Amino acid sequence: MSARAPEHRLWSAHRDLIETAVRTDLTHPFRSGQPHFPGFGDERRETVFSLEGGDDFTVHRYTLVGQWGTHVDPPSHFVAGARTLDRIPVEEMILPLVVLDVADRVRTDPDTTPTLDDVRSWERRNGRVPAGSFVALRTGWSRRRPDPVAMTNRDEDGVSHTPGWSAEVLQYLFEEVDAAAIGHEQSDTDPGIAGSAGDCALEAYVLGRDRWQLELMTNLDRLPEAGALIVATWPRPLGGSGFPARAFALSHP
Repeated sequence: MSARAPEHRLWSAHRDLIETAVRTDLTHPFRSGQPHFPGFGDERRETVFSLEGGDDFTVHRYTLVGQWGTHVDPPSHFVAGARTLDRIPVEEMILPLVVLDVADRVRTDPDTTPTLDDVRSWERRNGRVPAGSFVALRTGWSRRRPDPVAMTNRDEDGVSHTPGWSAEVLQYLFEEVDAAAIGHEQSDTDPGIAGSAGDCALEAYVLGRDRWQLELMTNLDRLPEAGALIVATWPRPLGGSGFPARAFALSHP
């Protein structure tokens, strides 16, 4: 008589996820020529070995800045001596995912930022924002990628009009809720008007509180506003101040 196979709880949970969960990629593929901060050089990709060229394998050499494409900003990106990428534990890479949706307002007002009323409305429908959660700001801005002109949306005076976070909402999320991290579809934490004036106070606030963030996310419109999980991963460069990230969500159908 054969022994009964042991029950492995995580394997069972994985089977349940595969059978029932919707998996949504939240990451843009990066490439040379994509929209990027003007102070950064473009990506360079060189073929070191090539199957097509008769080599036994294909290898590319990538030269790019850490803040490239969908990427993670650790606290050390803005704060000297703060946590670097290799010091963010894996416990912070699987989190409850909250989606705060202001996309309807952005369609008519690209300078939109979320308000505490938006958060209170979310909480009336779903309960309090969970401590230790990842809060993503859905603006619809990712639909403008990869057009750099549409992404920056500058007026005739060169001022960028893009949505961003607000101080009141970030303070609530980090000082009252104790959220673990945030993310957004646009390229900056601060709205475009502030960024055009050289004001990065909101990004400095987030990273200054020892939190991390994902920028240039996508597909937030495919997610429920509550109940999903985010899995966010990146390489582990020693002392790293930023890197392209791969993030995806798990949600119920």
